[in-house]
Amino acid sequence: MDVGERLKQIRKLKGISQRELAKRAGVTNSTISMIEKNGVSPSVSSLKKILACVPISIGDFFTDEAEPEKVVFRADEQPDVGTDNVKLLLIGATVKERTTNIMREYYPPGADTGSDMLQHEGEEGGVVLKGEIELTVGHDVYNLKEGDGYYFNSAIPHRFRNMSGEECQIISSNPAS
Repeated sequence: MDVGERLKQIRKLKGISQRELAKRAGVTNSTISMIEKNGVSPSVSSLKKILACVPISIGDFFTDEAEPEKVVFRADEQPDVGTDNVKLLLIGATVKERTTNIMREYYPPGADTGSDMLQHEGEEGGVVLKGEIELTVGHDVYNLKEGDGYYFNSAIPHRFRNMSGEECQIISSNPAS
């Protein structure tokens, strides 16, 4: 492992300047700079002292647990978790202990989430970006068009159907299961 590069990465992730880290650790700015450039190798006790000012444990420093959590998910990093007729691209699928599903949904003409109504814990909401969608929540049926949004308790049986002749696109959020 490149200790200097790792220290620099974590310091920047935490938004701490070299000068600030040096001040906190009671060392010179040039000491931090030299460590980050691998000009010197700090002793274990010196590294622990510096890391305590970040703060991060020495164990986390040397493991992947300290890797910065991914923030941006490019289009090709969003897996399709939908069915044969509905494309659901999940944003943040690799985030550990994710509590929310954020999805880009694509309903081609005639697409339907199924004759069996969906039902699960939590709440969900979304916005129609393009096209139209028929949303059934309980016994109520709503026709949503571009710009319309929805938000409801997901424990109520619900269903989405594209009854139009053009694709419908939605950005949605619901609880991760």
